[in-house]
Amino acid sequence: MGLGPDIIIFITAILFGIFLYWRESNGNGAYRFVNKMMNSKELQMSADNPKGFIYKQPFIPRLLFIVFFLLVIGLILQFLTPIEVFTNYFALSGFATFATGTLIGTYLANFVIKTTEVVEEKSDSIGDMVEGAVEKGKDFIEDLKNKDNKAVEVAKEEIKNDPEPEVDKKSARDRLKDKGLM
Repeated sequence: MGLGPDIIIFITAILFGIFLYWRESNGNGAYRFVNKMMNSKELQMSADNPKGFIYKQPFIPRLLFIVFFLLVIGLILQFLTPIEVFTNYFALSGFATFATGTLIGTYLANFVIKTTEVVEEKSDSIGDMVEGAVEKGKDFIEDLKNKDNKAVEVAKEEIKNDPEPEVDKKSARDRLKDKGLM
C-alpha cells in the first residue's frame, strides 16, 4: 500500500470532519440526550447552550470523542464484516490517518463557520468603511489640487511684488580685482 490510498483516506476524513462539525453546529440533540442521561437535573446544560460532542469543544474532548467514535466504528467493522481494521499495519495506518483527517476537518469547518459569521456581521460596516475611505480620498485629492494652486498663486504674487533684483553691473574680473584676488 503506497501513499495514494492514504491521501484519499485523509481527504475523505477531512470531508467527514467538516460534515460532523457542520451537522452538530445545526443541532446538538444527541449531546443533549447524553447530557440528560448522565447528569442530574442541577448539572444538566441549559436549553440555549449550543455545545456538542465536537462543536464548541476544546481540543482534548474533541480528540477523545473522535478517536472513541472511530474505535467503535472500527470494532463494528472488525467483528461484523470481513474488513479487518485492527489486524495489520496498513489498516491501522489508515485508521490513524482517518482520525487525524477528521480532527483537522472539524477545525477547518470551525474556521469557515466563524469567518462566515464575522463577514455577515461586518458586511454593512465594511461597506460604510469603504465608502468613507473613498470620500476621504476625494477630499485629499481636492486638497492637494488646491494646495498646488495656492502655492503657484503665492509664488506669482511674490514675483510681482518684488522689485527687480539688484544686478551687479561689474564683470567677474572687476569683482575679483576689488577683492584683491587679482
